[in-house]
Amino acid sequence: MFCGIDWAEAHHDVAVVDEAGTAVVSARIGNDAAGFTRLLSVLADAGDTPEDPIPVAIETDRGLLVAALRATDRPIYPINPLSASRYRSRQQVSGSKSDAADAVLLANILRTDAAAHRPLPADTELAQAIRVLARAQQDAVWSRQQIGNQVRALLKDFYPAALDAFAGLSEGGLARRDARVVLAAAPTPAAAAKLTRVQLSKLLGTAGRKRNIDTDVERLCSVFRAANHLRQPQVVENAMGIGLTALLGQLDAACRAAEALAEAAIAHFDLHPDATIIISFPGLGQLTGARVLAETGDDPTRFADARGLKAYAGSAPITRASGKKSVVLHRHIKNRRLAAVGPIWALSSLRASPGARRHFDARRTAGDWNHQAQRHLFNKFLGQLHHCLRTRGLYDENQAFPPSLAFAA
Repeated sequence: MFCGIDWAEAHHDVAVVDEAGTAVVSARIGNDAAGFTRLLSVLADAGDTPEDPIPVAIETDRGLLVAALRATDRPIYPINPLSASRYRSRQQVSGSKSDAADAVLLANILRTDAAAHRPLPADTELAQAIRVLARAQQDAVWSRQQIGNQVRALLKDFYPAALDAFAGLSEGGLARRDARVVLAAAPTPAAAAKLTRVQLSKLLGTAGRKRNIDTDVERLCSVFRAANHLRQPQVVENAMGIGLTALLGQLDAACRAAEALAEAAIAHFDLHPDATIIISFPGLGQLTGARVLAETGDDPTRFADARGLKAYAGSAPITRASGKKSVVLHRHIKNRRLAAVGPIWALSSLRASPGARRHFDARRTAGDWNHQAQRHLFNKFLGQLHHCLRTRGLYDENQAFPPSLAFAA
């Protein structure tokens, strides 16, 4: 028997098919405890037992229903909605669709092609918690970047002096706390020009600055009081200042959320037994290591070999061959959160690992673009990480990048 569940927000359609593809049971359940109880009754009537649980196919890998199904220790197959759509087109070309029919379709996907789909990994609860926190932190960072771009665009329209004062600074630019505090106190060029040195010094102190305050106060005074920028009409400038204040509130909330979630993700990551292995790699800190663990999980059976992990991360290329034409391309279908760690990991490792630097430079010399060389280095690190997690060993620079004879000489 094989079960398919067409997931929805308010209810779920359930279908169980036998080995011949005949629908044995069809039902609609609610998205609550009573609905899950009915689901278990439907599966039990179809022959479900603790010793031989019926596998379930569903078009999501998260949510309360998936968490409840995971607790029953049954195989769960999250089916990509794009894959389900392709299966639907294989069976019919009319374009008709219904929730009940999709439940049968998902069950038949398991019946015919279960080996072609990856079951939901059996990650520990700690790994699942790290995934929740790391993804939330990454979302907060992306939100911070998006709002920061909106702030920058607005400043270009009426307040370029603020860009001269803060945009080029390290450690965040406009997202820095001192930049947010000063701009919140002076949201227009007119207000900024009226700030005294004492007021600027107090604002920087409020933002947590303790060093080089006098130097920065003089720099900010000269920037804000310079008359080398065009100005909007006063009424328009004030209106834009109100808009800037609203955006700064959103930016401040995103920055504080990113910082708090980073602390929580790191605290949970440090408790995991794989943390020591992951952060032994050059270029991986606690936060980036938490992101890697969040997306790869800690189920040792999830990736049978390193090739699966590389394909999942999108670092392994794909080949499109037809007739006499063969093209090697990078992957577009991948775990984008894990792929986002790749450039950070690769670039950070260049300063910490001589072997990574040699490998990167060799790829660049061979003709790779900068991003291609980063992806190739990321691909190599993933293979080494898979080996270390399997063998429970730490990263070894000499084994990861053994020096050539010419280099050693």
